[in-house]
Amino acid sequence: MTIDQIVNDADLRSRLFPVTKRKIFLAHAGVAPITQAAVDRIRTAAEEGASQEQETEGLLRELEESRRVAARLLKVDASEIALVGPTAFGLNLVALGIEFQAGDEVVFYPDDYPSNVYPWLRLEKRGVKLVRLQPVSLGRLTPELVLDAVGPRTRLVALASCHFLSGYRLDYRTIGEELRRRGVLFCLDGIQTLGAAPVDAAYCDFLSADSHKWLLGPLGAGIFYVRKERQPLLPPALLGAWNIRSPGFIAQETVECEAGARRYECGALNALGILGMRASMELLLELGIEAIGERLLSLHTFLAEGLRKRGWHLLAEEFPEEARSGIVTATHDQRNLTAAVEALKEQEIVVSLRWDRQGKQYIRFSPHFYNTHAELAKVVGVLDRSGLG
Repeated sequence: MTIDQIVNDADLRSRLFPVTKRKIFLAHAGVAPITQAAVDRIRTAAEEGASQEQETEGLLRELEESRRVAARLLKVDASEIALVGPTAFGLNLVALGIEFQAGDEVVFYPDDYPSNVYPWLRLEKRGVKLVRLQPVSLGRLTPELVLDAVGPRTRLVALASCHFLSGYRLDYRTIGEELRRRGVLFCLDGIQTLGAAPVDAAYCDFLSADSHKWLLGPLGAGIFYVRKERQPLLPPALLGAWNIRSPGFIAQETVECEAGARRYECGALNALGILGMRASMELLLELGIEAIGERLLSLHTFLAEGLRKRGWHLLAEEFPEEARSGIVTATHDQRNLTAAVEALKEQEIVVSLRWDRQGKQYIRFSPHFYNTHAELAKVVGVLDRSGLG
C-alpha cells in the first residue's frame, strides 16, 4: 500500500481514516483522530480483557513488540525505549531525574509549548540558571542561536523538534552533534515531528512524544527515549513494582532498577493505548516516514500558495526550505480570524485558532498525508465565499 493509493481511492481512504467520511481534518498538530487500525486493535484487546484477566503473557509480549516498533521509528535500540505518556511525563522525568548542581545552566525556549517550558522553570528553585533563547522570529531556533547560548556551565539544552505554532523545524542533527562534542545533554520534545518526518533519536540524549498528533494514536500513549549511555545518569524519578526489581512481589531493602528504559515505567502501562499507538505506527512505517514527510511538504506548498494569493501572511514565508514542516500558520491583518475559523467549522473543516505571546491571532493548518489537494482547495474556497479570504 502506498500514499498515492490511499489518496486516490476514496473508499480505501475512508476505511483507513474514518474522519474523512464527514470532516476535512486539518489540525493534526493538535489532537488528531486515530486510525481505524488503532480502533480495531484496541477493540480486540479490550474484548480479550473482558473475557479473561487483562494482563496475560500474550499482552506482555505485544507490549514488548510495541517497544520494538517504536525503536524502529526512532532508529534506536528497543532497550532505549520506555512506553510512557504524555509528552510532559518524559520531559519531567528528565528535569527531576538529572542531579543538577547549583550554577548548572539549562538552555530552553520560553515561547515553546508549555509542556516543554514548565519542567525547566522549576529548576530555578534548585539553583539552576536558565538561559532563555530569543530568536528573531517566533520559533526560529537556528543552530547558531542555540550553540551561541551554550557556555562552560551548560548542563542541558531542552528544545522542541518543531515549533508548535510557527512550524519551524529544528536542525536537531547539527545541534546534537555539536552538543555531544561539548559534553552537553540534549533533550527533545518530539511530538510535532514524530510521524510527520524522519526522526533519528541517536542525535539527542532524551526524547519524549505522545502519540495523539502526527502518529495518529490514542491520547496518553507515548514514547520516552533515553540513550543507553545516559541511563545511569538519569535515575528514575518515580519508583514502583514495575521498574524496581521485586522478586515474588516482595519489596527489597535495596532499590535495583530494571534493565534498559523499562526503569522509567514505574507502574501498569496504558496497554490499550500502547497497542493502538503501535497499530498506527506500523501503518506509518509501512507507508514510509520519508514519503510521508515529502507529502506533507507538498501539501504545505499547495495550501501556502492558495492563501498567499489571497493576502494571507504565512509565518513560514521566510523560513529556509529545510526548516519547513507540515504546519502552515497564517494571519491576516484585515480579517476576523475567529469568524474565519467558525466559517470553516460550519463546513466540517477543522483547523486551530492560536495566539502568540503578544495576543496576535493565527490560524494553524496542519494536514496529514491522507488529506488531498481538493480538500485544501475547498478550504481556500470557503474562506473566499465567507468574505474572509
